[in-house]
Amino acid sequence: MGKHYETAREIYAQWGVDTEAALRRMDEIPVSINCWELDDLTGFEDFDAQLTGGIAATGNAPGKPRSVEEYFAALDRMLSLVPGAKHLALHSVYPLVEGKKIPRNQLKPEHFAGWVDYAKEKGIGLDFNPTYFSHPMLKDGWTLASPDKEVRDFWVEHGIACRKIGEYFGRELGETCITNHWIPDGSKDTRIDTLGPRERLRESLDRIFAEPIDRKYNIDSVESKLFGLGVESYTAGSHEFYTNYVLSTGKAIICMDTGHFHPTESIAAKLSAYFAFGQEIMTHLSRPVRWDSDHVCTVTDEIVAIMQEIKRADAFDRVHLGLDYFDASIDRISASVIGARSAKKAILMALLEPTEQLLKAEAEGDNTRRLALLEEFKLLPAGIVFEEYCDRHGVPGADWTGGRK
Repeated sequence: MGKHYETAREIYAQWGVDTEAALRRMDEIPVSINCWELDDLTGFEDFDAQLTGGIAATGNAPGKPRSVEEYFAALDRMLSLVPGAKHLALHSVYPLVEGKKIPRNQLKPEHFAGWVDYAKEKGIGLDFNPTYFSHPMLKDGWTLASPDKEVRDFWVEHGIACRKIGEYFGRELGETCITNHWIPDGSKDTRIDTLGPRERLRESLDRIFAEPIDRKYNIDSVESKLFGLGVESYTAGSHEFYTNYVLSTGKAIICMDTGHFHPTESIAAKLSAYFAFGQEIMTHLSRPVRWDSDHVCTVTDEIVAIMQEIKRADAFDRVHLGLDYFDASIDRISASVIGARSAKKAILMALLEPTEQLLKAEAEGDNTRRLALLEEFKLLPAGIVFEEYCDRHGVPGADWTGGRK
């Protein structure tokens, strides 16, 4: 332990916070790092693939992997710079099949066996995402809610296949896989029939989730969106739709993305409404500079507030923390590292909050002291504790970029 950490430990102890307990808890809270930041979500199907379905990665920074080998070299480097418990979130367009073309509705666990071997080697869990975009069967912007039964059937088969892959990950690795379903379906301009697509979407989801899977191995989540590129006026998979779906069917959990709401909406403010009903939650953390711009996750007020809400409700066991962003304008490895470390910093800041002091002031009706403490606690030395956390995991601290003299 460094002398700076000892000082920080003593400062926190004065407020009733045990930094050692916080560091131990950090090792029990994995952050799921999105694999697609490393290559702009191109995947291994086609290294020259074009993104469609409201997905875009802007920028032309050098260094994008051009082969599976280059991709894994970047992945190794990225993981080596992120301390503590980790998952890696895969999209279905990253099968390890030596260049073979596998139709997405025919994907099988064996096509991802190499990922399981890799995860075992690295000591990490795997999460999964069906890829309902960038494909010829994305017809006129529709997949699971399409009016075309052939289109719906194809994507239902894809969703079923992906759930089985998620179950395989969970069984092999001993850590629950979250299989997250997001679709781009919607309308660019004013739509008259808004009910029909949602009825078709519900039917498609019911078919995908018809076969029970042990939640020990796989949990499905459904991700809402306010609007997207090309679907500015109507999105079938809205927050209200998926909230009703998970509460009424119990077949999946809600996934909330920090960029998928109105700019003034806060995910942190929504969490306890789900906790009150015993709901599990998946999160996708990014930094919406103007709405869903998918900038790299940083230690913003909103990210810290999300972690504080989870901590205050003692709900880290009910919230699965994942990242979701892709920025091609900066070094992709560094972008992944910055986002993952930022999420972990926010978790630690929440764990180090002297919450008992705040609750005491609130219970006594001393709102002045509550506000004063909230402000004073912002400058407690969480950064020094994070440096200690990195050191204990053999990962560079603030000098990971090599800039310290």
